Amino acid sequence: MNNDQWFTTIPTLETEKYILRGIQLEDASRLFPFLRDKETMKNITAHPVQSEEEVRQGIIDSLAKFDKQQEIPWVIIHKRNNDLVGQFRLHKLSLWHQKAEMGAVIREDYQNKGVMTEIIKVLLPFVFDTLRLHRLVGDIFARNDGSRKLLEKFGFTKEGVLRDTDYDGVKFHDTVVYSMLRKEYEWKKKYA
Repeated sequence: MNNDQWFTTIPTLETEKYILRGIQLEDASRLFPFLRDKETMKNITAHPVQSEEEVRQGIIDSLAKFDKQQEIPWVIIHKRNNDLVGQFRLHKLSLWHQKAEMGAVIREDYQNKGVMTEIIKVLLPFVFDTLRLHRLVGDIFARNDGSRKLLEKFGFTKEGVLRDTDYDGVKFHDTVVYSMLRKEYEWKKKYA
């Protein structure tokens, strides 16, 4: 498997309404308002970023991981109004082990509006047909019903619950691991 071509420039993916384009340092000011919002981030971290500089550093770190073929970081742009509606990344990417995890943050005013449904529809072919990965993981807080329903809708398999994996300063939270293997994706593509 030779994926070097996908790690020269972050590839652009398109859905009907959205564009996933490579994250840039200039995106920090548009990301910061919702990455600092505790309500938006409640299913991701108990400690949202506190400054635009933290966002910039996160972007620098993501781009460095992209250069090492360990992550593909995107922002999600609405085609109609050019709104930056969220960020999405394939992280914990290993070309040797042929696997990656998904990570997404959607602005509160775009949540529950089908953004991730559109994204997953183009992401699965990119992950399994283009990158030829073997395994894709969705690792979510147990209380995150929206992400659970999305992963189940697309046929991800619930592998199990990791107990008390994340602490928010007050209490511990369970994490639920979902995955899809390439053979499952191919079966669904053929028969669904």
